[in-house]
Amino acid sequence: MKDRVTAPRIAVVGSLNMDLVLQVEHAPQGGETVLAQSLRLVPGGKGGNQAVACARQGARVSLFGRVGDDDNGRALRAALDADGIDHSGVLNDHAEPTGVAAITVESTGQNRIVVVPGANGRFTLDAGLLGAALHGAGGLVLQFECPLAEVLAAAHQARAAGCPVRLNPSPIQPLPDALWPLVDTLVVNEGEAAALAGQPVATPEEAAAAAQALRARGPAQVVVTLGAAGAVAADAAGCRHHPGLRVRAVDTTAAGDTFLGALAVALARGDTLDEAVGDGMRAAALCVTQPGAQPSIPTRETVLQSLPAPAWTALP
Repeated sequence: MKDRVTAPRIAVVGSLNMDLVLQVEHAPQGGETVLAQSLRLVPGGKGGNQAVACARQGARVSLFGRVGDDDNGRALRAALDADGIDHSGVLNDHAEPTGVAAITVESTGQNRIVVVPGANGRFTLDAGLLGAALHGAGGLVLQFECPLAEVLAAAHQARAAGCPVRLNPSPIQPLPDALWPLVDTLVVNEGEAAALAGQPVATPEEAAAAAQALRARGPAQVVVTLGAAGAVAADAAGCRHHPGLRVRAVDTTAAGDTFLGALAVALARGDTLDEAVGDGMRAAALCVTQPGAQPSIPTRETVLQSLPAPAWTALP
């Protein structure tokens, strides 16, 4: 029987934004004005979303980021408190406001996002606090909505502490050569996989080829998410396709962050990569059935009770 950790500790380094969510029938074309059906302010940011996803899957989470000394920053901290997330590593910026994301959500659930980084762009890592959080932790979760130099420094620190690094390189940009060998699990969508691997990713077979090309650069595990078509998992044992789960999408915001959070917690508990991908897919599928970023992220209990784990098939 596997040795399972019931409440693993996870550290997250990343962004915190206040999301301005506009519900529209369709996004405006160039020069077009459309009427929104509603406007909501919702806690978000990829780092904040990933931290909440990890916490709701049962992990004890420490978040490192930066917010402005303003009402939005205080509201984001209050939301983190509600999920029991340690945000002592989230610093206040007295010069820049809290980051903001303007999100249009169409009736199909498709979204378009424009981010104003604000304080996120001035994030600096507190190595002492991060070191304490990494000691004995089951994973460090990273993305690219804060300065790349700080992401690289956090990954180096995690490797020195023996803590696995789970990276989603979004918004996409080239990874520094020094970062590739520090990443244990790379999670990318089809667009990110295509950009990093330099080859098309439109089918599970193409995703598998891209995943193996990315594994050759250092990560032991690569997962390529394919939206409604599911996901492809790749490791030393080969590639497997996990088919998509059929749900009615209302809002795809935070689906990728929810997937990564659920996957990271499952891996920290000692699950296999395929078990972790199954958890991530179920959590993300439930996420898109609800509006908003953090309000749509499901708990572990909801995931286990609502959807069966998808069966996977091996790919050549």
